[in-house]
Amino acid sequence: MHLTQELELYPEYKVTQMLFKDVKNAAELRQSAVDGKFSGALINPTMVVSTFQVLVAANKAVHLQKIGQMKTRSLFSEIIFNLSPTNNISEAFKRFGISDGDSSVLVVLVFTQNDTPALSDIVSRVDGHQVPVQDVSSLLDTAKFKKFFKITPQEEKIGTLLDAVVCRMAIKDVL
Repeated sequence: MHLTQELELYPEYKVTQMLFKDVKNAAELRQSAVDGKFSGALINPTMVVSTFQVLVAANKAVHLQKIGQMKTRSLFSEIIFNLSPTNNISEAFKRFGISDGDSSVLVVLVFTQNDTPALSDIVSRVDGHQVPVQDVSSLLDTAKFKKFFKITPQEEKIGTLLDAVVCRMAIKDVL
């Protein structure tokens, strides 16, 4: 149901992704995250093409935290910011963070082996049902995704949506 992966560059860190559908308490979850009472990133899965996209954002967030170069206040907000192709923090939260009325949420946890979270606590806080995280692409709003990332038909002919989004995430700091 969930996916836990070790970060290659920082093997002491692990990233766990959990996907929930039919969520009824998105507003409560979002407020808990804003208040710092929820130790995880709450992501809108309609803007996620693959779990790899989230892993890239988490890896970049951990790296920026390690070198003291984060642009946001927390590791979890940095993950949401890193999903975006732009440097506009509020736009990233609007597009990739959850909204009060959302019915699905992708929870992303980052932890070391010394502070492994109790996944059952996360599951109990979400009023919805957990589905396999590999199903995240089935929730993608393809039209909105392509428009926001400005993916052209020519680009789709030579690569995948995942290729396009990961390239944009990688180069946003350089442009």
